[in-house]
This record gives sequence, structure tokens and C-alpha cells, in this order.
Amino acid sequence: MTNLAMELTGGFGIDRLDLQERPVRDPGPGEARLRVEFASLNRRDLLLVEGVYNPRQMLPIVPCSDGAGIVEAVGPGCERLRVGDRAVLHFFTGWLSGEPDSAKLATALGGPGGDGTLQQTLIVPESALAKIPETLSTEAAATLPCAGLTAWSAVVDLGGLKPGSVVVTQGTGGVSLFALQFARMMGARVIATTSSDDKARTLLRLGADLVVNYRTNPDWARAARDGAGGPIDLIVDVGGGDTLEASLRMIRPGGTIALIGVLGGAKASITLPLAVMRQVRLQGVTCGHREGFEAMLRGIDRHGIDPVISHRFPLALAREAFACMRDNAHVGKIVVDLR
Repeated sequence: MTNLAMELTGGFGIDRLDLQERPVRDPGPGEARLRVEFASLNRRDLLLVEGVYNPRQMLPIVPCSDGAGIVEAVGPGCERLRVGDRAVLHFFTGWLSGEPDSAKLATALGGPGGDGTLQQTLIVPESALAKIPETLSTEAAATLPCAGLTAWSAVVDLGGLKPGSVVVTQGTGGVSLFALQFARMMGARVIATTSSDDKARTLLRLGADLVVNYRTNPDWARAARDGAGGPIDLIVDVGGGDTLEASLRMIRPGGTIALIGVLGGAKASITLPLAVMRQVRLQGVTCGHREGFEAMLRGIDRHGIDPVISHRFPLALAREAFACMRDNAHVGKIVVDLR
């Protein structure tokens, strides 16, 4: 029985990722051992490897928060899952329900919560695992814990959408594509922005009602607002510093801006009256709890949503997977096959 792991050692940087063999240990009380078959990358994972996410991160560490596979062993007291079940990890292993707090947010895998999913076996609390629906492949499930649940929280739990609502999404990263798919599932209209005609075709195939190319249209925010044909109820903002001001000018009075990413910068200068005088809700979103994760899995099972997988790499080429994300060469999710 092997436990190969891609480990960040000796400093930060993609070139510091090394393939190592780790011991396989048995689960203790309340724990399960997952044979990880697939892991998927998020921007957070790249930032961790590059030393940006947490420059004081203790090394060595196995990166990545998202993964799915087969339950290989369970410890005493485990009742939710059985050996042989297909299961997917929940991002915050200690946030099962309710409001977040510092202790719950410190349990994220591949970071403050310890080693992540870029290894063939992983011991976690059984409560951190969710059974994969029969309609969903293990590979597809591995794309969901961070990007999928973040989009679900923004659109379904916090967005207040109803049929006919209007949503604006930004780009073609994992969160944005899931947000588009979930918004369409809720019966909303979606205006999507992107940087290329090729990516626009993907967005239209997924159900976007209108796509605006912000590279070729400098006044993309006005084009999105005009194309909405009415008030914009929710904006899923992944740009941060580069897009928040535009989002504030687009959103309707009383609407919600789901603040998710900082791809355009971690600091923003905004015109405060646009939020204050129009009672705009600025809603930070950091993934979600296990109850929401399981609700998302049920929704995907019921509606047949297929995650968009852009690239696949074997574990031995995990460095290339991170380089693909760094170079923005993907549309959707990047998956690493650990089998």
C-alpha cells in the first residue's frame, strides 16, 4: 500500500514541490482514511505554494484542499460512512453547521488545518467527509469542496435569488462557472464577463444569457448593465480591487455583491455612498459549512450539473498543474489524478 505525496519542502515555489512517500497510518476514534483518487486545484493552493497565502506557513506541507476517493478504513465510533464508500472531503473539516468562527476557519485542509489532498491517503475526521451521489463521478466530486461550495453559498444560501433574478459573474475560473450553473439552476438570468471569444463560447454553452468581453470593450461594466435589461440583483465578484467599484455602480439598490476573490488586487478604493446610500449588501464568502456542502451535492444530483474540467495531470506532473493555473491556461477546474 503506497502513500505518494507531492510535498512542498525547503521553501516556497512550484519548483520546491517534490514527490515523497509517506507512511500509511490507521485512523483513530472518529477518523476515516480516504484513498484519494482525484484532487483539484484552487487559486488558494497556488498562492500557498508561492508563499503568498501565508508566508509563515510551516513546511513541509502537502497542498490542496479538494479531493475525493474511496473510504479505505474507519476508526471506532464511525457511523456515517462505510469502507468502500465513495466520499468527497469538505473544505473546512471542523465547520459542520452554523456561523463561522476562528476555530472553524482554522480547519481548512492544505493550510492552517494541516496537510492537504495531494497525497494518496489522508486521515480526516469522518465528519469531514460526504458521500458522493451515484450520479456524480469521483473526479467531478473532487472539483467541488472549495469552488463549488463557495459559488453555492454565494448564489443559493446568501444571494437571495428567485426565478427571474439577474446575476453577473466574472471570468471563467471554477467559482465563476459554478456560480453561472447554480444561478441558472435557480431560474436566474446570467450576464457573464470574460477576456476572450473562446471562453465566451464556454459561458454561452453553460447557459449565460449574455457574455461581455472586457478586453475588447473598455466600458464592459456599462455593457453588462445595459445587457441585463433591468436591475442586477447579485454580482459574484472575484476581481476584488479591479472590479469592486464597477460592481458597486452596476448593482441595484438593495442588491448583493458577493465578495469572493482578489484576482485584481487585495485592496480596493471605492465610493462609499454607492453602498451606503443605496443599501447595497457587501457579502464576504469563504466557502461554507458541511450542511451547505451536502445540500449542494443533493442539488447537483437532482439537476444533473456537470463541473467543467479543463486540464488533467498525473500526480508526478503536479508541478505542471500548478504552472497551468499560474499561467491562466485553464477554463474551469484543474484535476490531478492520484490513482
